[in-house]
Amino acid sequence: MDKRLSEITRWVSRRFNISDPKLRSASSDASFRRYFRFECGGRSYIVMDAPPEYENTGLYIRAAQRFRELGLNVPEIIDQEGDLGFVLISDLGHTTYFDHINKENVSRLYGDALGALIILQTGTLIDPGYFPPYSRALLWSEMALFPEWYIDKHVGYRLLPDQQDVITSTLNILCENALEQPQVWVHRDYHSRNLMVMENNNPGILDFQDAVTGPVTYDLVSLLRDCYIEWPPEQVRDWALGYLNLAIQSGLGLSDNEEQFTRWFDRMGLQRHIKVLGIFARLFHRDGKANYLNNLPLVWKYAVSVCQNDVDLGPFGELLLELRPPSCTS
Repeated sequence: MDKRLSEITRWVSRRFNISDPKLRSASSDASFRRYFRFECGGRSYIVMDAPPEYENTGLYIRAAQRFRELGLNVPEIIDQEGDLGFVLISDLGHTTYFDHINKENVSRLYGDALGALIILQTGTLIDPGYFPPYSRALLWSEMALFPEWYIDKHVGYRLLPDQQDVITSTLNILCENALEQPQVWVHRDYHSRNLMVMENNNPGILDFQDAVTGPVTYDLVSLLRDCYIEWPPEQVRDWALGYLNLAIQSGLGLSDNEEQFTRWFDRMGLQRHIKVLGIFARLFHRDGKANYLNNLPLVWKYAVSVCQNDVDLGPFGELLLELRPPSCTS
């Protein structure tokens, strides 16, 4: 048993006055966090293990409390040991959207997810300054992972000066696109592996500790152009425009200009997918998490598709075609 797991076991034992809590791995994610499940008194619990030298549990707790006030189905904070980086939370079950979703139930599940997203975003109207801004510096630093980890480390490609200029120009376009949109509360990882299928108040929502105030289309494109699940483009467009109507009615600062909204949505997706290409490559080369490589071809495909339909991004799309993932042949 590793040292931190031993510490968690002792903490849970003291907290519940039980000798052997029988902790079982619930999940891990793309960060340094791990989750363990155990049962006591007929109820299931989750312990988050967030090493304090890498993770800030206070951000998670702060976001959870505010989202619960909105009526969103996020885990209840039961107890915490901040110095050690342990948080005891309620268990939202075993079934993620990713595990459960199919062509027959997707409209219902995504309808629930879009409704919950609107509720999350309307929190901005109550307290617009609650979460930090998704600043230009943060947007840029995320996309900078792409040349460092995807191009250099993963593809093994040395950029020419004119290609570097294309990347710089593209990142500037994407930053401006993000900053010109209405700014709302952003979950920042709103997709099928962080949404749980629930009988009541669906969906359960996880992994929101990095919440910020940022572009209105960010969480929408995370959901609809999921890095782990692909849906037909025409269906994605219908969902996106359905969301637009809901967002207008909810007072989120959007107009009925579908052309502008679609451009915001597409370019926001490219910003996210550039970041994800870098993150997935880093998870493999730095952290030894090879399973994320399986998702690189879909993320790359999303990015190329946006560039092929946006004249300002055409040169970047051509560069992407030279930088296809080693596992992607088409």
